Amino acid sequence: MKSPETPSAAEPAAGSARPAGPARPDEPAGSAVSGGSARVRRFSRGERWVHRVTAVLMALCVVTAACLYVPQLAELVGRRALVVVVHEWSGLLLPVPVLVGLASRAFRADLRLLNRFGAHDRVWLRSALRRDTRAASRPAGKFNAGQKTYAAWIAGATLVMLGTGLMMWFTHLTPLVWRTSATFVHDWLALTIGIVLAGHIGMALADPEARRGMRTGSVSSEWAKREHSLWRP
Repeated sequence: MKSPETPSAAEPAAGSARPAGPARPDEPAGSAVSGGSARVRRFSRGERWVHRVTAVLMALCVVTAACLYVPQLAELVGRRALVVVVHEWSGLLLPVPVLVGLASRAFRADLRLLNRFGAHDRVWLRSALRRDTRAASRPAGKFNAGQKTYAAWIAGATLVMLGTGLMMWFTHLTPLVWRTSATFVHDWLALTIGIVLAGHIGMALADPEARRGMRTGSVSSEWAKREHSLWRP
């Protein structure tokens, strides 16, 4: 982890609000006021597409995995060979949206923020463990500690799944004992990813404004101040 979160290109110093300013090259142009409510820009168009394509590929991986391992679903869907091909290629392509997204300056800036864990993030986690839902007890920058933890975990899990999947796919490259271990890790980690993704989706469903930010690129200033009090858009 890098040093604690400090203002950067993605989080300027306080007082440098950007809602009414011009959009960056990789961001959609938009008004700072929508329907009489002040809006602040949260995600660029490129970042939103990275999220959408990654979500589609991850969904394909999860659904096809379920069809391969749950007998009832396997019988319902059939065409096992096709399901295997879709599963293999969706898993292989999973890192591609992130790699393409690195061409976006906004995406790279947000990755740097996700990789910074500061004192306020520890406060956020302690409050979450105590089930203290007060906004004042959960200080956060552009991303809160839960989002940072999830991003780090899912990135690591994706790489492990990719590595173990390749061992299972190209059987001639590794010894039998390696493939057996890879299968064990791949299967159990897939189950864990499914549970974590369900939690991620559940939290998103409980926060309409966060979903709106990922869908449109902007959020209300009131939500930003309440949920991300240390963020200076």
